[in-house]
Amino acid sequence: MNHPATQEAAESIAIQALGFIAADPELLPRFLAITGIEATAIRQAAGEPGFLAGVLQFVLAHEPTLMAFAQASGIAPGEIGKALRHLPLGDDSHQTSI
Repeated sequence: MNHPATQEAAESIAIQALGFIAADPELLPRFLAITGIEATAIRQAAGEPGFLAGVLQFVLAHEPTLMAFAQASGIAPGEIGKALRHLPLGDDSHQTSI
């Protein structure tokens, strides 16, 4: 059962991850290509159920990206994985490689 504070913290981590992706000139095009989202639609998509889980799945699917985000954010890699499970549609599908 998700506690609101836990889901809120998970959303915060996912939003940080989205900012990390958006600021990286190599990651952003890859993220957009994989998700099929237009850059101009990210803000709208962010409100859709499962979008923030998708952001964390993207980060978790590529270890160098995960480690770079963990270092930049000061969040342990394991905490990023735990955050995914507190988001809508954030099941164990993050283990699938992108």
